[in-house]
Amino acid sequence: MALELNIRDIDAGYGAVRALHGVSLTIAQSQTVALLGTNGNGKSTLMKCVMGIVRPTRGSVVLSMDNRQYDLTRLSTEEIVNLGVAMVPEGRRLFPKLTVEENLLLGAFRPLARGEIAKNSAFCYEIFPVLAERRRQLAGSMSGGQQQMLAIARALMSAPKLLLVDEPSVGLAPILVSHTITKIKELKERYGLTVLMAEQNFHQAIRIADRGYIIVHGEIVFEGGVQALEQNELVRSYYLGTG
Repeated sequence: MALELNIRDIDAGYGAVRALHGVSLTIAQSQTVALLGTNGNGKSTLMKCVMGIVRPTRGSVVLSMDNRQYDLTRLSTEEIVNLGVAMVPEGRRLFPKLTVEENLLLGAFRPLARGEIAKNSAFCYEIFPVLAERRRQLAGSMSGGQQQMLAIARALMSAPKLLLVDEPSVGLAPILVSHTITKIKELKERYGLTVLMAEQNFHQAIRIADRGYIIVHGEIVFEGGVQALEQNELVRSYYLGTG
């Protein structure tokens, strides 16, 4: 099964405010692509365009899968999730007054995932043992790192093929950021996922990325492999402090 996401010339925003300007991006089967940029540059808006939460005013978002093409700009968020696309939102967005187990079950609502709840739950508990230990605990009473694990696990419960991860490092201590990014790599390899990760922590993102895009003021200003990113002057100035 070949999977590919092609975003072409996307303009999008909120009312009169345009957040994206002619953005193009491609993700191929089994790749991890990092979308790099500081806060307010359009990373989350692009993620929401892929999920059908924000509708572009121009351009296309096409998911190619199983020898078919799907124009995601014409589908509802529910239809996009049913195709096998899941997002871990910035800020985690858990249900704080529900338990770990209840949050996981809510992630398995798409039809193809309902028959795999036991299998997917077991996988999530294996990958994140702390969730198994705390399955009866209210999500809102967990630490930030544990909540991030739960948010990722909830997305996995939908049995996705394409996983979007929006700012996984936000609000976490450096050691937890490293652990979370490592887990995303492990999940990608073990689960056969294709991953688009929006992240402002350049050092952590390039540890697991195959390629990366830099977005500034809603425009893609550079794309390339990890080595090219490390040598780029914009990256050296803004991310590495060596410009």
